[in-house]
Amino acid sequence: MKPVYIVTDIEVDGPVAGQNSMMSFASVAIDENGQELATFEAVLKPLEGATQDTDTITWFKSQTEAYAAATENPQPPEQVMANYIHWVRAQPGDPIFAAHPLAFDGAWIAYYLQHFAGIRFLKGPWEGERLFYSAGLCIRTYAAAKLGWNLWDCQNENYPPEWLGDHAHTHRAIDDARGYAHLLGYLMSLKTG
Repeated sequence: MKPVYIVTDIEVDGPVAGQNSMMSFASVAIDENGQELATFEAVLKPLEGATQDTDTITWFKSQTEAYAAATENPQPPEQVMANYIHWVRAQPGDPIFAAHPLAFDGAWIAYYLQHFAGIRFLKGPWEGERLFYSAGLCIRTYAAAKLGWNLWDCQNENYPPEWLGDHAHTHRAIDDARGYAHLLGYLMSLKTG
C-alpha cells in the first residue's frame, strides 16, 4: 500500500450534516513524507430545505474574510462532490482521509459523498463503492499519541506555529487544511520508542 493522506477541513453553517449545510471545504493531499502533492477547494450551495444555525452564522459572519471565502461563487453540491471524487482518485496512492478532528469533518464529507454521489466514505463489508481506505485518521488523536499530550490539549492554538507550517488558522478551509497537513507531516516525522 502506498498511502496518500487527504487532509481535509470543512466550514459549515450549523452542527448537523443534512439539517445544516457545508459551506466550503478543502483538502490537501500529502505523501508519507508530508510533501504536498495537490489541493482541492470548493464552495457549495446550501442544501435544499436545510436551515442555518443562528449562533454559528453570527460567529462566522464576525470572521469577515473567512465568511467571504466560504460563500463566494457557490457550486451545486452534486457537481462539487463529483469533482472531489475525481480529484481524490487521481492522487498517486491509496487515499486515507485525515482531519482534525476526524469525527466532525469526516461525518460531513461522508454525508455529502453518500447523498450526492452514492459513494461510501470508508471500506467495510457493505456493498457499493467507497472512496477512502479504512476509517480514516484523526490528526488530533494521532497528535495526542505521538506527543504524549492530553487529547484536550491538542488544539491548533497550542501547537507551535512551525508545526502548522506557519499557516495561520483563519477558518478559511484551505488555510486550515494546509496547517493540519503540515502538522500531520511533522507528527509522522517524529520518532517513537
